[in-house]
Amino acid sequence: EEILKIHVKNKPLAEDVDLSTVAKGTPGFTGADLENLSNEAALLAARRGSKLITMSDFSEAEIKVIAGPEKKSRVVSEHERKLTAYHEAGHAIVMHALPTHDPVHQITIVPRGGAGGMTISLPTEDRSYQSKRYMEEQIVSLLGGRVAEKLMLGDISTGASNDIEQATKLARAMITRYGMSDDFDMVALETVNNQYLGGDASLACSAETQTKIDQRVVELVKAQHEKAVNILTENRAKLDELAQYLYEKETITGDEFMEILNREG
Repeated sequence: EEILKIHVKNKPLAEDVDLSTVAKGTPGFTGADLENLSNEAALLAARRGSKLITMSDFSEAEIKVIAGPEKKSRVVSEHERKLTAYHEAGHAIVMHALPTHDPVHQITIVPRGGAGGMTISLPTEDRSYQSKRYMEEQIVSLLGGRVAEKLMLGDISTGASNDIEQATKLARAMITRYGMSDDFDMVALETVNNQYLGGDASLACSAETQTKIDQRVVELVKAQHEKAVNILTENRAKLDELAQYLYEKETITGDEFMEILNREG
């Protein structure tokens, strides 16, 4: 927040700008990233012909710095838009249902970078470590998009490939690096080399143990997938409502999301 104050010192801010909230949405940003964020927000305001930078300018700039600019030239079919709306709605509803997950900040189905859409959550506190339950629930939230697709289509797509990759990496790390498995207890089965240069990992165990690790990873991911299925099956009406709203509006705030969830059906 203090770094942001330096970068916005000579920029005209609207009354709705809360730098504390902006700071919460930028965990891991370097000083250069925060400078880029401030400049992007100013450019967005200028393009609108506004003399003041608003909170919505900062929100849009934040997504742009994280995921790249909107791919406005990309033609998205109606079917793909609907699929993406259900995918992101699935992530959001599952995130909200998990006790340890951060609150949903924004949901969008506008394509950016390699992503067809995004569900962004903001941390309520800085974390120096993560609990086993927190990591398990991260896997549940990652799988929410795929589960929503299946409920909507009765089929699945390739759109969840990055989610599946992240969920699998997290499950494997829990077992091989963090000692979060009853089978292997507190034994490190994997070592990370060049931690600050990409962090490539290598297993330090027998082929037999590697086979057991693979089995436990599959079991762990399946168990969390089942939790995501249960959450979305119980909240199917809200999933449909949120996906439809997202399909029509394309981008919604965390407040709008909560309004839909709390609306009497």
